Amino acid sequence: MENNILRDLVQKNSSRIVLLVIDGLGGLPINGKTELEAAKTPNLDRLASKGSCGLSEAVAPGITPGSGPAHLALFGYDPIKYQIGRGVLEALGIGEELEPSDLAARGNFANIDEEGIITDRRAGRISTARNKELCVLLQKKISALEEVKLSFKAVKEHRCVVLLKGKDLVEGISDTDPQKEGEKTKEAIPLIKEAKKTASLVNKLTKRINEVLKGEASANTVLLRGISKIPHLPSFQEKYLLRSACIATYPMYRGLAKLVGMEILPTGETIKDEIETLKENFQNYDFFYLHIKKGDSYGEDGNFEKKVFVIEEVDTFIPEIEQLHPDVLVITGDHSTPSLLKGHSWHPNPFLLLSKNCLPDNLSNFSERSCCQGSLGKFPATQAMVLMLANSLRLKKFGA
Repeated sequence: MENNILRDLVQKNSSRIVLLVIDGLGGLPINGKTELEAAKTPNLDRLASKGSCGLSEAVAPGITPGSGPAHLALFGYDPIKYQIGRGVLEALGIGEELEPSDLAARGNFANIDEEGIITDRRAGRISTARNKELCVLLQKKISALEEVKLSFKAVKEHRCVVLLKGKDLVEGISDTDPQKEGEKTKEAIPLIKEAKKTASLVNKLTKRINEVLKGEASANTVLLRGISKIPHLPSFQEKYLLRSACIATYPMYRGLAKLVGMEILPTGETIKDEIETLKENFQNYDFFYLHIKKGDSYGEDGNFEKKVFVIEEVDTFIPEIEQLHPDVLVITGDHSTPSLLKGHSWHPNPFLLLSKNCLPDNLSNFSERSCCQGSLGKFPATQAMVLMLANSLRLKKFGA
């Protein structure tokens, strides 16, 4: 929906909305069942009988989204119009303040063999403590390159941020991460002619990183993705007149929420911690984005059983969310991460919306195949916010 139309319709009231995103929720069958179908989810199944269900697509049919565009779509921002580099999101998520001239890159500590072939893109998901040690080492050895100041910042597990500060830095550079094992690290390629010098600098940086980390058993290279500058987006408050808050354990998702103007609430590392944070702050905001990460992580690892476990754990906390009596509760994924594929996929996301104003679908369970039968049908994820606003009675009638 065009922003100017929505702007004329949106109105304030006292309703509260909870958007629960189980990262990588959707899957594909192994032994006849997806992870969601294999999980014991009595609470989600009960809500599927009371709520409206469907399937959402982040970008378009057949297009596999990254986490950034998938979340932007759920927040009602066109992910094609607003293409945001992963580096910016990670940097904002760990509290870095970026200048308009800065470049930020998301880094994966990884392992390569003697021929430069990637053997592990995530360095065995090294500990955050080890990550910090490696960042300190890189900072000590490579603080600058060609008059560009460099900063290496630990994020979580194998993830880090590389910040480049200097004159004439240009975004529009390809990733050095091929996003698969068994291949060599890619060279950064300028996607526009103005980025040629910056791409050359990034390739020199990769070479220096490899020299410094040579011989390190835990991780001996850094793969770079999403090399970008900070963009400007209209805020949640501007678009929807909502006081919004983010509850997430992983920095990238906090960074994305910060970029659209959500307040980032401090929370612990567990799902229980996140639910407690929601309870403690429920009266202070109109909209809550509650993010659960590990389903995606286990999907990427190809660990079907542990992804099932995460879904089942989330299910046990559903009654605690219900006890808060949100006017609208949406439960969905940002994208599908089938254990079968060990990565993100293009498959639509199961979507469940519960409010006193929704049409009950009377489905027997919450799953990909059941949601195919739901009253919401298949729809663009960019319409999710419109559905939430409508069901919270925050949209006026259109036209006479």
